[in-house]
Amino acid sequence: GWLDQATLRDTALAHGICPYYLGQEMQRWCDVMVGDYNHFFDIGAHWHALTLEHAWRAALLVDEAHNLIDRARQMHSAALDATTFQRLRHDAPPHLKKPMDALQRRWSALARDHVGEHHLLDDVPGEWLAALQTTCAALTEHLALHPTEAPDSPLQRWTFDALHFMRVAETFADHSLCDLTRGTAPQIGRGRPLPTVNIRNLVPGPLLADRWKAAHSATLFSATLMPMDHVADMLGLPENTLRLDLPSPFAAEQLEVRIAPWISTRYHDRSASLDALVRVIATQYTQRPGNYLAFFSSFDYLQQALDRLGAAHPGIPVWAQSRGMGEPERNAFIGRFVEGGQGIGFAVLGGAFGEGIDLPGERLVGAFIATLGMPQVNAVNEQMRARLQARSGHGYDDTYLFPGLMKVVQAAGRVIRSEQDRGSLWLLDDRFARAEVRRLLPAWWRVALAPPP
Repeated sequence: GWLDQATLRDTALAHGICPYYLGQEMQRWCDVMVGDYNHFFDIGAHWHALTLEHAWRAALLVDEAHNLIDRARQMHSAALDATTFQRLRHDAPPHLKKPMDALQRRWSALARDHVGEHHLLDDVPGEWLAALQTTCAALTEHLALHPTEAPDSPLQRWTFDALHFMRVAETFADHSLCDLTRGTAPQIGRGRPLPTVNIRNLVPGPLLADRWKAAHSATLFSATLMPMDHVADMLGLPENTLRLDLPSPFAAEQLEVRIAPWISTRYHDRSASLDALVRVIATQYTQRPGNYLAFFSSFDYLQQALDRLGAAHPGIPVWAQSRGMGEPERNAFIGRFVEGGQGIGFAVLGGAFGEGIDLPGERLVGAFIATLGMPQVNAVNEQMRARLQARSGHGYDDTYLFPGLMKVVQAAGRVIRSEQDRGSLWLLDDRFARAEVRRLLPAWWRVALAPPP
């Protein structure tokens, strides 16, 4: 039978146990399992452990496999902020004071030795990590002796965070970096704020090798596995992995793709190009009224464009994604895209509405993408670029261009969902006209450079 989320929850609650735990245990009895990546690829993933324990011939089907790169990076990264630790140390029972005070001293030493916003370290700081290990041992013993003491308490949650950090630290190598960032927690008494200690995975491939080895077979699929060499390297796929690039079921005539080479969405050019951008959106909407999605690089940029369009063309219906939207708000946003509807939904590229939503037919007739989707240039991403440059020779592409264009193509894919759909796509940035960018766009697109309206 089919054990879906609702049935699993009802069964677990009827027996007074945790639904998540029951779901993990039911894996022993299931022939087919559908779940998030973490169930097999995360550190300590139960499905992976059961596969090894029972020598299962697990066949993996990895949907939207381009997302596994960032998700795997997150799984093998960790950060430990001192804010909660400071409060716990202040209120800790006497037998926990000694190890927590020792960790406080080591954290204070990091604050003294590394002043500033950001510091890259050669390794995870050894003395601090040893003190963290001693503290975690004391905390886990305390929680074991007091199992009914405030389940899911701040003490328990921080202990789990610290244990995860130590597990990530065990595999630290050149596929990751360790850095300190300015923390939010002031020291109790005098002294500088304690820094946040971060381990950031850059290339998850070496850490996924045991997962691929454990699987009898694995099939990864996505509309944006491009370039395949980049994906294979980032995910650590075996050298004998077969590749198949299937032709699109859609025809070029179904999607009118135009680049606006007179518009720049670079940060310093946005104010100057906002009127031109709004003019393209309004002209396209007037020529073919219907439902559109407009994607931007940030909420701030989205709001600027929304305000400018509202001032210049108040008759065009608009609605917008907001920060921290819950499920009801997301459903309401999507609910505006109805057959025969008219208006423009403003969204952030790479967010909840850039992929995974299906709006066939007249529910969506076009999209505007006013960004290349590239990650922000900052100290961490620049370190990633330098590391990947040394590794592959194309650090800029691996860090910025490839991830950005994957988001663009995913968002554009919302427009054509069936062989009967017709629609338009505007790429609103001059950089889309560059050869190195255009080669990363789907082969079935027929891209044209449009003159200014």
